[in-house]
Amino acid sequence: MASLNNDSWSIGLYGCCDDRVCAAGCLTFFCPCVAFGRIAEIVDRGGTSCCVSGTLYMLLASVTGGWGCLYSCCYRSRLREQYGLKEKPCADCCVHWSCEFCALCQEYRELKNRGFDMRLGWHANMEKMGKSAATVAPQAYSGMTR
Repeated sequence: MASLNNDSWSIGLYGCCDDRVCAAGCLTFFCPCVAFGRIAEIVDRGGTSCCVSGTLYMLLASVTGGWGCLYSCCYRSRLREQYGLKEKPCADCCVHWSCEFCALCQEYRELKNRGFDMRLGWHANMEKMGKSAATVAPQAYSGMTR
């Protein structure tokens, strides 16, 4: 895994099966709407749910014959801006247009390599990382009083 403090992606565009499990590669190939929904929820910082983004992606891809890549390339641009990543190997829309599944897999694994559990979503990840709003413990009483 490459250093995450520079402007390079931690995984190459065609690194879908670089790990032994290939889970991200399988997810993006067989269920791209789920993979995109998870990416979008993290990139939006919880502003949009996985379900809403994934459904919109699926509708765009189904109704327009594959133009969901235009929607997903916008999220690639936002992801790059958030983490200061280079636009490579070419423009974001070209990457998504030429290999949508590889682009989604790269984005999914990039977020995973940055510490996100992609199955949890934004809010649960923030709680897991200790970045949520503080909660107050219930007040305990020390026995009976008269």
